[in-house]
Amino acid sequence: MARLNSKDIGKAVRQARRNLGVTQKAVALTSGTGLRFIGELEQGKATCQLGKVLMVLNTLNISLSLVLPGPQPIPAPRRQGKRRPTLRG
Repeated sequence: MARLNSKDIGKAVRQARRNLGVTQKAVALTSGTGLRFIGELEQGKATCQLGKVLMVLNTLNISLSLVLPGPQPIPAPRRQGKRRPTLRG
C-alpha cells in the first residue's frame, strides 16, 4: 500500500468537496473549522492539526484506513556477567 502524505490528503479533500458541489466555506462551516484551514488542507500544508483534518474527512464522508506493520520480534535482553541481587522480605 502506498504511503500518504499531506498533499495526497489535500487532493482527496479537494476532489471530494468538488464532487459534492460544495464550497470551501460550506465545508468549513459544516466541519467546525475555518476557511483558511480548508484552503491550507487542500494545498497539502503538512502542519495542519490532525483533529481538524479528521473532522473535515468525516464531514466529506472520506474514510481513512490505517495499516499496521506485522508483529516484530522483540529482542531478548542481553545478559550481563553479574547477577543482580534480589531483595528478600
